[in-house]
Amino acid sequence: MASVKIADAFTQLLTGPLPLRVTAYDGSAAGPEDAPFGFEVRNERGLAYLMTAPGDLGLGRAYVSGDLVVHGVHPGDPYPGLKALQKDLKFKMPSPAEAIRLARGLGISHLKPPPPPPQEHLPRWRRAAEGLRHSRRRDSEAIHHHYDVSNTFYEYVLGPSMTYTCAVFPTDDATLEQAQYYKYDLIAQKLDLKPGMRLLDVGCGWGGMVRHAAEHYGVKALGVTLSREQATWAQEKIKEMGLDHLAEVRHSDYREVTETGFDAVSSIGLTEHIGVRNYASYFSFLRDRLRWQGRLLNHCITRPHNRHQETGAFIDRYVFPDGELTGSGRIITEAQNAGLEVMHEENFRVHYARTLAGWCHNLEQNWDACVAEVGEATARVWGLYMAGSRLGFERNEIQLHHVLATKTDDEGEADYPLRPTFGTDASAG
Repeated sequence: MASVKIADAFTQLLTGPLPLRVTAYDGSAAGPEDAPFGFEVRNERGLAYLMTAPGDLGLGRAYVSGDLVVHGVHPGDPYPGLKALQKDLKFKMPSPAEAIRLARGLGISHLKPPPPPPQEHLPRWRRAAEGLRHSRRRDSEAIHHHYDVSNTFYEYVLGPSMTYTCAVFPTDDATLEQAQYYKYDLIAQKLDLKPGMRLLDVGCGWGGMVRHAAEHYGVKALGVTLSREQATWAQEKIKEMGLDHLAEVRHSDYREVTETGFDAVSSIGLTEHIGVRNYASYFSFLRDRLRWQGRLLNHCITRPHNRHQETGAFIDRYVFPDGELTGSGRIITEAQNAGLEVMHEENFRVHYARTLAGWCHNLEQNWDACVAEVGEATARVWGLYMAGSRLGFERNEIQLHHVLATKTDDEGEADYPLRPTFGTDASAG
């Protein structure tokens, strides 16, 4: 069987001309020499990753390990290259005979999967040892995988607000920090927060909403997070700001909150982690934490449709293990079925694309410090995932929705104005 050069194999899997330069350790090359972007397969392990896990998982493994290099982009923000390749690079599905011929030509030995990079989480079928999907133990492990990377790393990437959720940009020229402040203030207005009220923030992260509500609205705020690193950082920040008489962040599953009678509940970026099948119990639990006529604001990433769709292999293994998304219609349906009255909904898709652009910029600007903190492979995971997610939001493959609801009482009283009053005077900070 004649051998096949790596670059030649790559071109044979395309439906059109090669829009980038491909080079490989076997000396082969293809594509225009003056192309703005290029792939370099550096070694046999990289080739084996690509051959044994075709698609985003194999590409991700090779890229994270440094066995596949993308020339023309910074690893902290590979967005320009990803955008060009997504537009111009079109693969075809080879016939079984063609796939066998290419595999033999490239070397059958490359069909033995190398050990994955250490940043990769177990596949779903092997996570059973951590409990059933979305059990408390397994959810805790999934959150630990993603969020307990390094608080210092997150400070470099997220900026001073330490906010790892979609910002809301009040103007085209607003900075990321201004947009994060505006987001928190908009949510506070939607919840109609006032001094002396009680707020529960589930999945609170580093306590951004908790601190904002306490500092700017005089609210007694409780936040809960499954990440011990987040809770430790948040409590230290609360004490530093002199807010510990109003604000608290606990290292806890939201389902362990026993207090009730809250005036408002905010859930900012938690719903993605709980599982679609658990929405009914999730919304029922949050409803039961509210007083009558209290408000709930649910902020989460969604799909542009309400059909079932599994998360891609790279995201599931490297970024959000067990994460699940569905459409805003399903979110609203489950909230209504739990007895909540949905009052307002809006989509912040384009805002999340801008947010991710800001995070990638921070990662690129602080690249050396980030690599020193978590290692180059982990930093590569974050650059690739954030740039790819930015593309997803820009292309309307994923969205971000706010759903505002009230716990309307049996007499139909919701304590809600005739027209919304929020967003008109929210400050950018």
